[in-house]
Amino acid sequence: EAALEITARYCRTEMEQYGQCVAASPASWQRDCHQLRLSMSRCAAAHPIVQQIRQDCAEPFAAFEQCLRENQAAVVKCSEHVNAFLLCADRV
Repeated sequence: EAALEITARYCRTEMEQYGQCVAASPASWQRDCHQLRLSMSRCAAAHPIVQQIRQDCAEPFAAFEQCLRENQAAVVKCSEHVNAFLLCADRV
């Protein structure tokens, strides 16, 4: 969710195109929209702000990922970790 919010913030066009493709192809979106998903991922990975967030907020993001692994059946328990990461990302 945190990664999605950051991607939406900086790669809105790519994300919207991917979302429209998925909505238009409910039975075959995984195949039909693969290139658009890659485009969205490349945008997020290449964006300088996202790179800075990955660098500056690696610790809270790692804690969030660990929480998800440990609480797969109850991801709600990780909301504090998400908030810590988003606060860090907002300061970048």
